[in-house]
This record gives sequence, C-alpha cells and structure tokens, in this order.
Amino acid sequence: MKNFFDLKGQVAIVTGCSGGLGVQMAKALANQGCNIVPIARRMEKLEEVAADLRADYGVEVLPIRCDITQTEMVENVVTKVMERFGRIDILVNNAGTGAVAPAEDITDEQFDNEMKIDLFGTFKMARAVAKRAMIPAKYGRIINIASMYGLVGNKIAPCSPYHAAKGGVVNLSRGLAAEWGKYGITVNTICPGYFWTPLTKDTLETDWFTEYAKSTIPVERYGNEGELDAAAIFLASPAASYVNGAALPVDGGYTCV
Repeated sequence: MKNFFDLKGQVAIVTGCSGGLGVQMAKALANQGCNIVPIARRMEKLEEVAADLRADYGVEVLPIRCDITQTEMVENVVTKVMERFGRIDILVNNAGTGAVAPAEDITDEQFDNEMKIDLFGTFKMARAVAKRAMIPAKYGRIINIASMYGLVGNKIAPCSPYHAAKGGVVNLSRGLAAEWGKYGITVNTICPGYFWTPLTKDTLETDWFTEYAKSTIPVERYGNEGELDAAAIFLASPAASYVNGAALPVDGGYTCV
C-alpha cells in the first residue's frame, strides 16, 4: 500500500518554530519521518522544541537561531542546513507578528514592522532556500502561512497592516509559484482561521470574542490543536506535485460566508 504522505529522509525548515502553530506543523512533518530545522529568535525555546521532536519522533533536528528580517542570518541558516543535510526539501514560512489598532492610529513603525516580518521575511527565506537548495535540486515545497485575514477584511479586530502583509503573502506565493514551477518547486499558502496560540489566547478566551466566533464561523468554534496538520502534510508531500499557487483556508468556513 502506497503512503502518499511519507516524508522520510526529507528536510524541512520551519520558521517561527518556538511555539504555537509552528511547533504543531513541525510535529506533523516529523510524524511523517521528516527531519526538522526549527528556527526562531529565542534559542532556549528552540532547544526545548528540538528535544521534544527528537524524543517523540526519532528524527534529526537542527535548531538555529534566526531573525528572518536579517538577510545575513537567513543566509546562515541555509548554509548550516546544507552543510548538515545537503538538501532542503520543504520550507514552512510561519514566522509572523500582528499589530492591532484602528487604522487611523497605526504608526509608520507598526506598518513597517509588519511588512518586514510577515512579507519581506517570508520572501527572504523563500529566496535563499530556492536559490541555494531547491532550484539546483529541481524540487521543493514552499508553504507560506498567511491568514484568512489575507483573503478578507474584518470588523472585530482592527489590524490593517496585518491584512496588507498577509494579503501580500498570498499573492507573493502566486508570483513565486509562477516563476519556480518549472524547477519542480511548488509554492502554496495556508490561510488559518482562529487558532489558540500564545499570541491569540487572551483575545480568544474572552466571552465577547467567543460569541463573535459562533456567529461568524460556520462550524461555530475555534480551530483545535492539530487541525492545521493535514493541510501542512498534504502541501509538503510529493503527492501534491500539481498543487501550485493555491491559497488554502483552514478556517472552519469563515471565508465562505
């Protein structure tokens, strides 16, 4: 029987992998046999994640500290991964931030920071990995984590820079998919809805937001841990070779109404 989602021996870089959705997706890929390179800015958190991945899944793990807004650090990640493994098959661009404030009160610094991390950081990682690993190998899977807010606006949590950056990630992915498809590289976007993470916990657990979610999400609840895993595994797999430039909402139906 064929296992369509077998990733044994492959190598995946996961950014923003010190907690939350990044760690969940890293675990999902490791569960399929993939070796993991977790990167984030906090090395102590990365070491904890790496220890758990090794113990629970028996895969090779290479944690590397990296600020994705710094080009030199991004290039250093690729150098270290290629020296250790000689390949990079999968890149999950998960690192991001979110400024919440009325648009009329957003500062230049807030907007600029959002773009540097969510949009330009995503591009820097994709550029380095594609140029030095995936294009030479004529194979790659790039998964950019945007948001359902990259597809629609919202009336509950004003965050116009976040909408702009994540919308940019969605169309950046299409642009890269169009350019790099000829090299056997697919570039797709996952657009998560409301999931519990350290960044969203305080907001999601309020009564008013819970009621809002029930009225706007067709399945009437937030996403649970693990419900993003299938999308990540699918898009990372060799079986998804004809899925390119897609934006996949995992949002309980929020963007369908």
